[in-house]
Amino acid sequence: MAVDLSPLQPLVRLALALLLGAPLALRAQTSEPVLQAALAERVQALAHEASRAALSPGLRAEVRVGRIDPRLKLAPCTDIRPYLPTGMRLWGAARIGLRCHDARVRWNVFLPLTVDVYGPALVASGALAAGQQLQSGDLRIGEVLLSAAPQPPLARTEAALGRTLARALASGDALHGQDLKARQWFASGDTVRVVAAGSGWRIAGEGQALSPGLEGQPVRVRTESGRVVSGMAVAEHEVEVPL
Repeated sequence: MAVDLSPLQPLVRLALALLLGAPLALRAQTSEPVLQAALAERVQALAHEASRAALSPGLRAEVRVGRIDPRLKLAPCTDIRPYLPTGMRLWGAARIGLRCHDARVRWNVFLPLTVDVYGPALVASGALAAGQQLQSGDLRIGEVLLSAAPQPPLARTEAALGRTLARALASGDALHGQDLKARQWFASGDTVRVVAAGSGWRIAGEGQALSPGLEGQPVRVRTESGRVVSGMAVAEHEVEVPL
């Protein structure tokens, strides 16, 4: 499932508007607790509002405010302005910059945030064993933490039914592509369709597979002319040859 991160950007704009609308003052030595309380209150309120108004349907976000490094000794400041660092991705671990614009002093620090994004995905209906072939009753749609893993979980049942589990899943566990064994599209020695395509053209022929065709894995094929080419197993008895 492809997750669109753009809906989170209004969260950033609202956060900056709220924070900038009420300048924060820091006191020497005790600045961190004062700043933490003020930011936490505003960002938590923002997360609740943004999850309803800004996120795509079915998605919600929770923002957890971290702590500024307590070892920092910040000079007193009466004009603190938060900003989003260039290229910052508000997904999982993130941060907001805090810059002092007081005429007497200048400093810049970062406030860590964790943006937890939740949405619907396939989860195990019960305990599932490794090697089990998935049936319709084995999976259901549940809300999962999308920002916890590098790759999003699967969202469509048709992408999982009939597939074999590569590892065991506990009830409620999200199903990811790497949890499934690769499909074998054909066996070594099978006749396969060899396809080569480019901009505005497509050529297809037949050949004999010289190795098993595992999903997404390279395979060598001997064409009808006797030439051996390398391609990718992409479908039932089909090999795609890059040009």
